Amino acid sequence: MSAAQAHALAPAPPVRRAPSAHRTSVRRARPVHRSGPPAVRPLPAGMPREWYIDHNRRLKAMRLAVVLLDSGVYLPQQATNRRIRSMAVRLGIHRPSAITCRAVRALLG
Repeated sequence: MSAAQAHALAPAPPVRRAPSAHRTSVRRARPVHRSGPPAVRPLPAGMPREWYIDHNRRLKAMRLAVVLLDSGVYLPQQATNRRIRSMAVRLGIHRPSAITCRAVRALLG
């Protein structure tokens, strides 16, 4: 077998294609742009006072749950009232009540 015949029988190297802009099967992650906390919208008027209290309690519980998750607290059993309240002090949030601490644990569970 000559060198030309051996070269003809050798497998061809894989063809590398340049990335195409019209390919629909490739999805790229979009970068997340965070410029700070979300814009505060006014609460709806005319609701009973208890609704506003519950709404603000839920917001505080969500904020605390996110921070606890970021700090490595993943289970409700790990989130004691003391740990939740100390996290609130670090964030500059008013001391959460026992009801708010229970809501934080419910969000973690």
